Amino acid sequence: MPTKQEEKKILSKGLSKIALSKSVKISQAQQYTLLAVLGAGIFLGLAVAIVIHFVNKISFNAEVISEEDASIVAFSEAIEKIGICRKPKSGNTYSDKELKDCDPNAIDVTSIPGTLRSNVLQVLAANKALSSVPKEDASSCINPTTKQNFTYAELNKIYDSATTTDERVAATKLIQNCSALRVIPDALPAYRNEEALLSSLNKIFLISNWEPDVISPTGEYDVAVFDPTLNTISVRMLVDTDFATTMTFLKNLERSIREYDIEYAGIEWSGDNSINLLIRANAFYVTPAELIKTTITVEGDDATQGENQ
Repeated sequence: MPTKQEEKKILSKGLSKIALSKSVKISQAQQYTLLAVLGAGIFLGLAVAIVIHFVNKISFNAEVISEEDASIVAFSEAIEKIGICRKPKSGNTYSDKELKDCDPNAIDVTSIPGTLRSNVLQVLAANKALSSVPKEDASSCINPTTKQNFTYAELNKIYDSATTTDERVAATKLIQNCSALRVIPDALPAYRNEEALLSSLNKIFLISNWEPDVISPTGEYDVAVFDPTLNTISVRMLVDTDFATTMTFLKNLERSIREYDIEYAGIEWSGDNSINLLIRANAFYVTPAELIKTTITVEGDDATQGENQ
């Protein structure tokens, strides 16, 4: 039989083992808890990062779509205001089918009132002030019945009676070439045409009953007088005739629908009542307007940039 002292030692050893076992278990539990918290923190961080990434991407894509929608609306408004197509059937943008089926030449301008095409072909072409400006006769602009230039009413009647696209295109060209619209390109050509300018000046000389001695483009340009961005043709003219003919020429030049800016004029009188007139002037032309398409780049962060530009 063990003594009481031995029993105490045995009990003490047993309690020590139990305490050590519990301590180990508590330590392990703390480690597992720490690992679990660490894992949850890592998972939560990844989840937050992924959510932020997708939120940024969704926001970026929404911005791109918004810009695309704005571009579509702008193009649709331009198409409608110019009169390329009729007004879209629904909303303020054209569907792909409407754009595919749209044929500007097949549209009667009376069906698109208020558009640029309608205003030009109906309002401007009938302008009485422009119609009163003399224009050169062209064989295609002569009415075979009246043997006179087509009036706008006659041109409009031809357009209204057109039943096919080709007939409407031909009638439109007739209005452009034979109505008041012709005055505009005659007065301010869309490109540099020295031959046409010299031909126009030569006709002014002829109706003034004078054959020019010298008439030629000089190629000179005085930037101190004109804005360098202006399109000009410098021309030199020499008139050597009597006073009455010279004044007739100047009056006819003043009545010309083309704009001339006289840069230099030199006058010499001779004993036989004749005048030697040297003129250096500039005529103008305009560069055709161009429709420039602009590109808007929507930039995001490094994660989204380049994917949806």
